[in-house]
Amino acid sequence: MTRNMGRYVLYAVYVMLAATVLAGCGNRNNEVKDVPETESDTPGVGPHRLGFDPDTLSVFEGKVRRNEFFSNLLMRLGLEAQQAYGLSMACDTVFDVRKLRSGNAFKAYYRDSVPEAAGSRELKSIPKDMELEYLVYERDAMTDVVFGCRRPYRVWVSEKPVSVERKYAEVAITSSLWEDMLDAGVSPLLILRLSDIYAWTVDFFALQKDDSFRVLYDEKSCEGRVIAVDTVRYAVFMHGDNEFPAIMFDQGDGGNIYWNEKGESMRKQFLKAPLQYSRISSGFSYARRHPITRRVQPHTGVDYAAPAGTPVLAIGDGKVTSARNEGAGGNTVRIRHNSVYSTAYLHLSRFAPGIRAGAMVHQGDVIGYVGSTGRSTGPHLDFRVWKNGSPINPLKMDSPPAEPLRQENMPAFRALADSLRRSF
Repeated sequence: MTRNMGRYVLYAVYVMLAATVLAGCGNRNNEVKDVPETESDTPGVGPHRLGFDPDTLSVFEGKVRRNEFFSNLLMRLGLEAQQAYGLSMACDTVFDVRKLRSGNAFKAYYRDSVPEAAGSRELKSIPKDMELEYLVYERDAMTDVVFGCRRPYRVWVSEKPVSVERKYAEVAITSSLWEDMLDAGVSPLLILRLSDIYAWTVDFFALQKDDSFRVLYDEKSCEGRVIAVDTVRYAVFMHGDNEFPAIMFDQGDGGNIYWNEKGESMRKQFLKAPLQYSRISSGFSYARRHPITRRVQPHTGVDYAAPAGTPVLAIGDGKVTSARNEGAGGNTVRIRHNSVYSTAYLHLSRFAPGIRAGAMVHQGDVIGYVGSTGRSTGPHLDFRVWKNGSPINPLKMDSPPAEPLRQENMPAFRALADSLRRSF
């Protein structure tokens, strides 16, 4: 009876421990080139960066299952419930077991019980007769969390080797910026970076065939995977006979770092568009046939087709004058930016938290999300701009630049710009 009671107690302890852990737990027209200037950012990298020698152990590779908790993973890999609990407690502030993500990769390292079988080899299935020594969990692209699975339990973070390469890319637009850059072997991260830099200058939804980009940038990679486009050093967007350079120059004041060839800020009072990655489905017109009523009537705005839920951004600083359902316009946010300009954002699925009449917003703040409320045939944003009370075409709106480069920095800036222009 005592033995049975002991089993029940042990089972109850197991359940409580598990519950605790679960609850807490090309050619030059379309090409990318490497520029022979490489630096390394690899703290702690060496033959045994993981903190042990993996070549003396056998390894099983896998991924965290859907809805799998840390304790479940450890027991699946061969630990007992009390061992799993002890290792979970050892995580302390190093790793929050509740943030274990399904789909993330791991490697489980085992020591063979038979000395003759010891040594590095890959295991096709989880072994039954071997002891789990270490678990290496890929937390993100640059870091692993290493768990010492035998007493005394230990947990530490291992940084993966990261390299930064200076690269050059030139892409001509034939279909779309996204597709042409991918075809040229350029990371999508560069597309996002360029869209940030040129957000006030280039309408990425109205690019035309034969437009092109030339870019000098730094690309960060880890174990063959591109993880970041750290810095765009110099870029030139070509549209027809016009060139729009963007030059990186840091004044050290924590402000803007991108300028045109005149030293004017690439950042302007108004964004060129209020959302990312869509297409223009209907333009500014005083004689458009409405897709629902079929009546010819003015459409003094631009329709951006985009998936429902796409964030909509305020194109500039201002005060929300209204945020409500306006019938045919659906959920609409109206913003007065200054005494001259005001904007409206129609057919939103919902408003962003805090967006209401009287609220102050800053350029780039999310004010709502693309929807199809009101009189609409599908998810899109109807974006409208007024200048001195009269509607204007948002695609033709000029915006003055923000604060220019300081005069004392102009000589150094011009020298840098000339050097980059000659090398380009």
